[in-house]
Amino acid sequence: MPRAAIIGTGSYAPERIVPNSYFNERYGEDVDAFLKANRNILQRHYAANTQVTSDLAVEAAKSAIAHAGISASDLDLIIVSTDTPDYISPSTASVVQFKLGAANAGVFDINTACAGFVTAVDIGSKYIAGDDQYRHILVVGAYLMSRYLDFDDRKIATLFADGAGAVVLGRSKDDTGMLGCTLFADGQYHDYMGIYAGGTSQILSAEVFERKDHLLKFAKKIPLETNATYWPKLVKALADRLNHTIPDIDKFFFTQININSINESLEKLGVAKERAHNVMDQFGYTGSACIPMALDDAVSKHLVKKNDLIYLVSSGGGMAMAVAALRWQYTT
Repeated sequence: MPRAAIIGTGSYAPERIVPNSYFNERYGEDVDAFLKANRNILQRHYAANTQVTSDLAVEAAKSAIAHAGISASDLDLIIVSTDTPDYISPSTASVVQFKLGAANAGVFDINTACAGFVTAVDIGSKYIAGDDQYRHILVVGAYLMSRYLDFDDRKIATLFADGAGAVVLGRSKDDTGMLGCTLFADGQYHDYMGIYAGGTSQILSAEVFERKDHLLKFAKKIPLETNATYWPKLVKALADRLNHTIPDIDKFFFTQININSINESLEKLGVAKERAHNVMDQFGYTGSACIPMALDDAVSKHLVKKNDLIYLVSSGGGMAMAVAALRWQYTT
């Protein structure tokens, strides 16, 4: 069977930069010191009032398409991972297709919160492996969470940001490319963190807006050790299945929400912190966009080379997680 490989990357952060000092002034306290020490966040980007999620996705997609050396008309499928869509319906992917002029591409969205991009890469890879009509697939992670922030809650509002990252999947020319993926969820945590409005569980009303149910909410406290417990287990399980040893892994790209969880996970895996590439210092937390944004940043800085073994490690609301392994196809 053909194997899918990443043949192009791209990312986009909106032009407005919001430094930590903005929150120091807003809340009248030193938020900056905590964010630097515990989250590795120095600044974040917010979308303009005129931008919507598909706009961010399109900018990242254009870069990925150009990097892949193809045109939008060469795309056979567009998969958008987002939990901040343009609309409940239709899909944001259909808007992205129109704005790109990708008339030959099928489209759909997925939503596994911040684990969505890695899940979407797994899906796209299986399309390429299983059906010869799919040769170029665009996968985008897009996030416009600033629209949903409750700025009265400084613990949440200071973390989240806007951005998009994209990859083009093509057919591998050798034994590089996607090697495997594992998905995990613990759905009992579905009501711990999310945007609890807009669906059939609630009728939009003045009461909903008064309760701020249309804004991002951490309704219950997620155990701090969750990611640092599950990430190493899932990495080890996938590595065992693929006959990799942990020292074989050249680069890790983790969900970029908590630098302490990333470092703890690497310590449990017995590898140096330098094996992970992090970008939350530049972009804050960009949800389903953060892993492709980190990947594109590493590619632009020539930090990955042909045959590097890369693990993408993600987690999101509903305690959905996805870990993928790939062998990089080209030297950046």
